[in-house]
Amino acid sequence: MKDGFVKIAAAAVDIKVADTVYNAENIIKAIRNAADGGAKIIALPELCVTAYTCGELFLQRRLIDGAEEALEHICDKTADCDIIAIVGLPVVDDNRIYNCAAVINGGKIKGLVPKLNIPNYGEFYEGRYFTAGDREVRFTELCGQRVPFGANILFKAKTMPELVLAVEICEDLWTVMPPSCSHALAGATVVANLSASDELIAKDEYRKALVCAQSARAYCAYAYAGAGYGESSTDLVYSGDCIIVENGTVLARSEKFKNECVYTEIDLERMVSERRRTTTFCGAPSGGYVTVEIELDTVETTLTRHIEKYPFVPSDGEKREKRCEQILTIQSQGLKKRLEHTGCKSAVVGVSGGLDSTLALLVTVRAFDALGLDRKGITAITMPCFGTTARTHNNAVHFADSLGVSLKEISVSDAVMQHFKDIGHPEDVYDVTYENCQARERTQVLMDYANSTGGLVIGTGDMSELALGWATYNGDHMSMYGVNAGVPKTLIRYLVDYEAKKTGNDMLKKTLEDILATPVSPELLPPVDGRISQETEHIVGPYELHDFFLYYLTRFGFAPSKILRLAVYAFDGVYDTEFILGWLKIFYRRFFSQQFKRSCLPDGPKVGSVALSPRGDWRMPSDASVRIWMDELEKM
Repeated sequence: MKDGFVKIAAAAVDIKVADTVYNAENIIKAIRNAADGGAKIIALPELCVTAYTCGELFLQRRLIDGAEEALEHICDKTADCDIIAIVGLPVVDDNRIYNCAAVINGGKIKGLVPKLNIPNYGEFYEGRYFTAGDREVRFTELCGQRVPFGANILFKAKTMPELVLAVEICEDLWTVMPPSCSHALAGATVVANLSASDELIAKDEYRKALVCAQSARAYCAYAYAGAGYGESSTDLVYSGDCIIVENGTVLARSEKFKNECVYTEIDLERMVSERRRTTTFCGAPSGGYVTVEIELDTVETTLTRHIEKYPFVPSDGEKREKRCEQILTIQSQGLKKRLEHTGCKSAVVGVSGGLDSTLALLVTVRAFDALGLDRKGITAITMPCFGTTARTHNNAVHFADSLGVSLKEISVSDAVMQHFKDIGHPEDVYDVTYENCQARERTQVLMDYANSTGGLVIGTGDMSELALGWATYNGDHMSMYGVNAGVPKTLIRYLVDYEAKKTGNDMLKKTLEDILATPVSPELLPPVDGRISQETEHIVGPYELHDFFLYYLTRFGFAPSKILRLAVYAFDGVYDTEFILGWLKIFYRRFFSQQFKRSCLPDGPKVGSVALSPRGDWRMPSDASVRIWMDELEKM
């Protein structure tokens, strides 16, 4: 349960209609297996103690008594299990029958949650047997225990304040205003749904959509347990569909028509973070709530869930292609608007033969095409200097030619040498001044050339560079519109690759492929034997790690220790803990110390859930101290 992780389960068990003894034994087995597997919560199907399809038998006193006897037996046989189990059964209170979920922990019934919405349409006929429950909590007697009874009960773990469980039952989710909306506003971070949704054509996808939408809307984990094999097949068939969703994303789902238990770890800290940052997650829940404390041992949850190495890049190929097209469209539409607003029919892009300037030029071409402007109005300027290699220079030239834009070559070597003389800097001292003089001279050329053509300088720097401050202040850091400002380095490679694959231009495709194969470098130091001598990732570290750190720092505000834990897990077999920790320390130092560059960032479009614009997502003082973050890292 460290770092907000809790393992939960949802299970469909083998049952026999009205055989409460048989059903209880299988429920006990499922609960014990889940506890042995490390789960702290298990949701079981609606009315699983009796079966959902008992029909008129629900009016038989013996079935009701048998259900209570079975529940008492389940409590006794799972008393030593460190788990919260949610079990469905019919309960009589005040001479009415209620469709209930019993929440069990440590051999005790911690609460009874009745179904609020009783379906009586189509194939459902629950109104014949069951009374709709109330939100208001009262007390009733069951299995010799005095038990809180009502929908507005929150079950809170004493050892983990973020773990707050609420329950709704089947149809409650399908209504216009599901009770879980109020439960979430009252503090519930996990919602269990005990269901008996029958299987029909395409219903499984609709069911999944409902669960995902509710989880996303309520910023919660949602464990849905559907009735399965064993229910009567007189008129309907049940598939045992069990789904566990976190904030709208499916983490685990069972195979239909195969009663099984699915497990996964949910990240409660992530959902709490989402609620804190979303100011519209507010409003008063309907009715008062009763909080019941739950006893659970504090243990470290072993992670088994998938953690993406590249959180900005969809792993699914089809989704990735769709994402690439969306991002390119957002970038180009942003630039299109800026060109329209300024009345500019000219744009200037500095091309180096690297990934960032390649993407910027591709976006600029899209914007010009969308406006119906002649591509010759785009001037791609290559500015060779001391570190430029033949490979990158040739790629820049071929790239511009293949796109049909204007190409201009302006060497900045002489201007930089003159500048060295002006400021008294030795030309053979390869320090930061040596490098930045070149970057600033190139920016001056771009700005002044754009003035001469009445155009805009299109920025090439990406979000990863902005996070690390890997940009020369008032050099490549500056432009008139930064189209890549919201795009991380790990994603840029896929965007360029996407354009390479979809183009019908052989020269363009070949050039883009070679650019993709070229090491990332600012090329500010002289080459060695004609090859790039300065590889960025050897200096600032792997961008795949820095993008991972950036995502979890800015998106969820996780502590350094948790980010390290996630990175070690995600990059297992790629990097060891010491290596990751070393670069994480560098990331924090650079991220805090380089905020001043982000504070005066040019305009540029946000394309994803993470952005560093000082006018939008990331409003951080430039003189903020990194001390307490580094203190935590130094202890690790």
